[in-house]
Amino acid sequence: MLLETLLALALVATCAQPATAAPTSDTFETTGGPLTVTFIGHGSLRFDFAGKIIYVDPYGKVGDYSAMPPADLVLLTHEHGDHLDPDALGHLTSPDTPIILTGAGLEKLGRGVVLENGQTTERLGIAIAAVPAYNIVHKRDSGDPFHPKGRGNGYVLTFGDKRVYVAGDTEDIPEMAALAGVDIAFLPMNLPYTMTPEMAAKAARMVRPKVLYPYHYGDTDPKQLAALLAGDGIEVRVRDLR
Repeated sequence: MLLETLLALALVATCAQPATAAPTSDTFETTGGPLTVTFIGHGSLRFDFAGKIIYVDPYGKVGDYSAMPPADLVLLTHEHGDHLDPDALGHLTSPDTPIILTGAGLEKLGRGVVLENGQTTERLGIAIAAVPAYNIVHKRDSGDPFHPKGRGNGYVLTFGDKRVYVAGDTEDIPEMAALAGVDIAFLPMNLPYTMTPEMAAKAARMVRPKVLYPYHYGDTDPKQLAALLAGDGIEVRVRDLR
């Protein structure tokens, strides 16, 4: 009787656990067909375009990748564990799945194609440009930047007539001025590793996206960024991308 009672209580407790919410998504029309952007969490994104699936920085702690469709392409911004997660990649990729990453990422993962800052390529009909992502202000106790210049990537992806900027882990660096006029941008705002809301607002004013998503924002309130950009003509969309 006691065993039956304990089993019943365990079942109730299990059923009472909240289900993991499915990631939300937004869809944009392009000249190449619809682009659907899925917000998996943290720095992890998914792009569905022209029948292909592209993942950026899949991270198993924010999404159940075993339940997601396999990747046609993966982009990794840098080698830190919350951006380069071999277990998550194991659910999404086969040995033949193209992975674009940095030199430091290749050292860690052992496979993939290196695209360094300033280099471009095209995959699946999508133009891909690797752009700088680094710290100037925020540093470790040793004095070294959390993300040294030249080690990590942001990416600019062109889907039809829409340009999407995924900034990676970076601050408001001067190279962003060259990206002015992208259609969609993802800017990080988690401290102390990337940007304050004020820095992210400065970055947004350089990049001038039509739609801006704060992402990888940790405990920082993304509404602060929206308030700072009020009246700037940039649509700030807040999604669950802690």
